[in-house]
Amino acid sequence: MLDIKSLSVRYGAHSALNKASVTVGMGETVAILGANGAGKSSLLKAIAGLLAPVPGSSIKLNDEELVGLPAHEIVERGIVTVPEGRGVFGAMSVEENLLLGGHPLRARNGEQARKSEVYDLFPRLAERRHQLVQTMSGGEQQMVAIGRALMSRPDVVLLDEPSLGLAPIVIGHVFETLQGVKASGLTIVIVEQNVKASLRLADRGYLIEAGRIVGSGTAKELRSDDAVQRAFLGGTAATLSSSTEDKQ
Repeated sequence: MLDIKSLSVRYGAHSALNKASVTVGMGETVAILGANGAGKSSLLKAIAGLLAPVPGSSIKLNDEELVGLPAHEIVERGIVTVPEGRGVFGAMSVEENLLLGGHPLRARNGEQARKSEVYDLFPRLAERRHQLVQTMSGGEQQMVAIGRALMSRPDVVLLDEPSLGLAPIVIGHVFETLQGVKASGLTIVIVEQNVKASLRLADRGYLIEAGRIVGSGTAKELRSDDAVQRAFLGGTAATLSSSTEDKQ
């Protein structure tokens, strides 16, 4: 569904991505794993049309080339971003934020039905639909950001650090909701520092280092990879397996 080949992005003389290639199948959830500054967010921003790739890069959605399209046209093609830091409009209500998400032409038919679906997914937002978003907790604001993205009737959702700044119990609630989003059949690409949570959600993952894709595998394979364990999960696959067995 999403086919990225030889994607390179530069900030002046600095190379953020160097010929990165990623594929995402319809209905898949794919995690992008890497340290801070590895190029994860640059990858999502390039897909979303927020960064201009170096010539020779290719980003295709269902065989249609997206490189060169402005960000709003990429939303109309079916790709939407939940940005790092949420990017909600604090001086507006929950409902007003959601209605902004429904502004793209592709989303205007059935807007009320999708709003009902978002409120079913996030009952707390339904209770607080008239509340100003700036008065809400970080977890509630993240719910608004995800709900606003779903209002655009996307085919692909790009999630950039959805757990950033949230308490552990709130992170659990957010990822439970994302499991529901995944179950609806949407395609998801997630960048997330909480690697354990992202690999529980994901079907597959890619490892990115210094702007290059250096590995990939199923979520199960990555959870069992000692290099991934040491880099991101605090141990080795063997110690994690032992710890899991002890808890059981």
